[in-house]
Amino acid sequence: MKSYRKVLHFHTASRREFINITPQVESAVRESGVQEGLVLINAMNITAGVFINDNESGLHRDYERWLEKLAPEKPYDQYDHNGYEDNADAHLKRTIMGRETVCAITKGKLDFGTWEQIFYAEFDGMRDKRALVKIIGE
Repeated sequence: MKSYRKVLHFHTASRREFINITPQVESAVRESGVQEGLVLINAMNITAGVFINDNESGLHRDYERWLEKLAPEKPYDQYDHNGYEDNADAHLKRTIMGRETVCAITKGKLDFGTWEQIFYAEFDGMRDKRALVKIIGE
């Protein structure tokens, strides 16, 4: 069995962003040489997540509104966690959206359903962040 590891790096221009990382993951799958297996993609920061869904800007705006209703950024003093940093909402948003995703690799390609894409979700950006791509298979 083969194993391959790649780290993706991010530095977002805003506090919250959804970044389509499908091309970077597809590239890692090609680099790995794995034809049949699995790829795990996980955020390596506690205020970011990874998920699979449609690459549709309206849906992304819907996520933003929905997440802000569930865990509003402000007022900062509504959270016990806030003190040194003001990112309690980012921790909660990450929990909702998830830390990682797994996708099958079939015949050397990501085995997606219709419209599926992989996204890195940043909830406390404007600083260096990472995501791990781990591929195993034959």
